[in-house]
Amino acid sequence: MEWKIEYYQKENENIPVMEFLLSLPPKLRAKAYREIELLHEHGIYLKEPYVKAIKGEQYKELYELRIKLGSDASRIFYFTYNKATFVLLNGFLKKTNKTPKTELERARRYKNDYEKRCMDE
Repeated sequence: MEWKIEYYQKENENIPVMEFLLSLPPKLRAKAYREIELLHEHGIYLKEPYVKAIKGEQYKELYELRIKLGSDASRIFYFTYNKATFVLLNGFLKKTNKTPKTELERARRYKNDYEKRCMDE
């Protein structure tokens, strides 16, 4: 199966994941791109430690791509659209054990916006 990677784009044309990736130090950015490529290659068969489903009913269908380099950890939220497309939503540097609710809510908002706009087309 051919897996596709798509970047969520806001109505103002900003691409949150791209802004996040460009803010990363070069080595961590390279690692993040490599893990996005792994998601592209392996799709739903890619498992932990690379990906993990987000817990909580309100976040069902959301996943995180887990990027770790030395002591640096970051996450990119995504969801599956039309069974073969992964839509990357937003990313953040992980500084605590618990994922900030603001980041989870942002991912959920972006997912809802993406789905709504796709239905409107």
